Amino acid sequence: MTKFDLATHRRKLRELGHWTDEHYDDFLRKALRDHPDKLAVVSDRASGVTRLTFRELEDRIARAAGGLRKLGVGKGDVVALQLPNWWEFVVAVLASQRLGAITNPLMPIFRERELRFMLGFARCKVFIVPEGFGSLDLVGTARLLRDELGHLKHVVVANGTGGDSFAALLDAGERVDLAPEGTPPLTDPGEPSMLMYTSGTTGSPKGVQHTVNSMVNAARSMTRRGHLSNDDVVLVGSPVGHMLGLAAGVILALFNRATMVLQESWNGRHALELIDEYKVTFSGGATPFLADLVREVQSGAPRPETLRLFLCAGAPIPPVLVRQAGEVLGTTVTSVWGMTESLASTMTEPERAGKLSSLSDGRPVAGMEVKVVDDAGRTLAAGERGRLLVRGAQLHIGYMGVPPEDTFDAEGWMDTGDLAYCLADDDCADYIRIAGRTKDVIIRGGENIPVVEIESLLVEHPAITGAALVGYPDERLGERACAFLTVEKGSTVLLDDLRVWMDEKKVAKQYWPERIEIIEAMPRTPSGKIQKFMLRDRLTP
Repeated sequence: MTKFDLATHRRKLRELGHWTDEHYDDFLRKALRDHPDKLAVVSDRASGVTRLTFRELEDRIARAAGGLRKLGVGKGDVVALQLPNWWEFVVAVLASQRLGAITNPLMPIFRERELRFMLGFARCKVFIVPEGFGSLDLVGTARLLRDELGHLKHVVVANGTGGDSFAALLDAGERVDLAPEGTPPLTDPGEPSMLMYTSGTTGSPKGVQHTVNSMVNAARSMTRRGHLSNDDVVLVGSPVGHMLGLAAGVILALFNRATMVLQESWNGRHALELIDEYKVTFSGGATPFLADLVREVQSGAPRPETLRLFLCAGAPIPPVLVRQAGEVLGTTVTSVWGMTESLASTMTEPERAGKLSSLSDGRPVAGMEVKVVDDAGRTLAAGERGRLLVRGAQLHIGYMGVPPEDTFDAEGWMDTGDLAYCLADDDCADYIRIAGRTKDVIIRGGENIPVVEIESLLVEHPAITGAALVGYPDERLGERACAFLTVEKGSTVLLDDLRVWMDEKKVAKQYWPERIEIIEAMPRTPSGKIQKFMLRDRLTP
C-alpha cells in the first residue's frame, strides 16, 4: 500500500512555487536595505513602551543569537519561549531561527503540569520566561524544571536583572550578524523549525512541526487575500504563544516589513488607544477580541478610524458581529479557518466579506486544498456535512515523534477532525462552513481545552465517580465548559471544590470547568460510550 512520502511532498510544493525557500532573515535584509529607520516593533506593556526600528531590531537579534550560541544553542536544538507579547519574544524567535534552532512558543497560562510534559517531550535546551508578568511564578517554575530535567540547561529571564537575564544574554559579548545575501540558512526552510503544541483528545498534547516555508506561505497567502502591504500597521493582541498571534501577527508583519504593535495583555479599550496612536490598519483574533472592540465603541470609546481589516478566526462569527463591526468600527471582517496544523487554510476576500464572513469560513488560499468527505472517503456534494480534509503548503510536516504516514494519507491529505460542508450557491461553492467537530474538544475564546485530560483529572477527585466535559454556548468566548459529574453516594461537589482541585493539580485556569451538573448516571451507548449529545441537549436554552 502506498504511503505518504515527505520528500515527494516537499519537492512538489517547490515545483509549484508554493514553497520559495525564503527565510526570515531575507525579509529583515530587505527592510534594512529599504527603510532601516522605520519603526519595526512597538512593545506596549505595563512597565513601559519599547520602540525598535528595523536597525535596532536587527542589532538585538544579532546579540541575542550570539548569547544563545554561547549557551550552546545550535542547529536542531529546541529553544522554548513562555513569553507574553513582548519585544523579547520577537527577538528570541528570530535569533534562534538564525542559529538553525527549533523555536517552541508556549502560552504563559501553562503551569508546572503542562510544562513538565512539553519541555520534556521536546528535550528543550533553553527556556525563556518572563519576570513580573501575571500572578504565576513562571521563573520559579522554570528553575524547578531546569533542576529536574537533565536536558534543560539554561533558563533565561526576560525583564530579569541577574546573570540569567535576557539583558545579560544580549550583553554576552558575541554577535551573529545577518549573513550576506544568498547565503543559505543553517536549517533548510523545508525542515522543522517551529514546534507548537496543540491540545489533543487522547490526553497529552501533540507537538506540531512547522517549517519556515509553511509559515512564510501562510504570511504570503494572508497578504494576498487581504491586500496587505508594507504600508500596513499590525496590532498583535492575540497571544504570540498561540499560532494566531504568531502567524497572523509577528510573522505576517515581518513578511511585509510592516510595523507590529505588541499589546502585552488584551484589553479592548486599550487596544483602541493603540490603534489610534499608531494608526493600526490590520489586526486579527478570535471572536471575543472583535466583540470587545465593538462593545467598547458602543460604550463611548472613539471609533478606530484607521482599522480597515480584522481577521477573525477560532470560531464561526455571529452575523450580527460582522454587521456591527462595519457599522460601529468601520472595519471589514474577514473570516478564516485554520488550525495549529494548517495555519490560515481558508479565508474570505474582503470584497465579499459583508456577505460571506458570517455564512462561511472562507475558501482555500493559494497552495491549499480542502475537501469534505463521508466516512468512506467519498467527496460529498455541496451542502452535505462530512469530515473536512486539508492538504497543501501551509500544512505541518508531522507531529514530533510520529511517522508522517500516520498523519497524512498517500496523497498528502490530513483529516482535520472538523465537520464541514461546502456552500450550495454556485458562485461560492468553494467556500466551506465548519459545522462541528469530530474531535472531542471545547474551544473557549479560541483556546482548545483538552477534554480527555481534564476529565481524567476530575475523576481523580475522591468524591467523583464519573465526569464528562461538554461545551455550552457563550456570547463572548464562543464556548465554556460544563462538567457533568456522577459522585459517591452521600457526597456533594461544588464548583468551588473543583476550582481548588484544579488549582492543586496545577492546571491552567482557562481549562477549568465553569459550570457543573450533578447527574445520577451518564447516558451511554450499548458499547459503554458516553452520549455527549444528550448532555449538550440539557444545556440548550
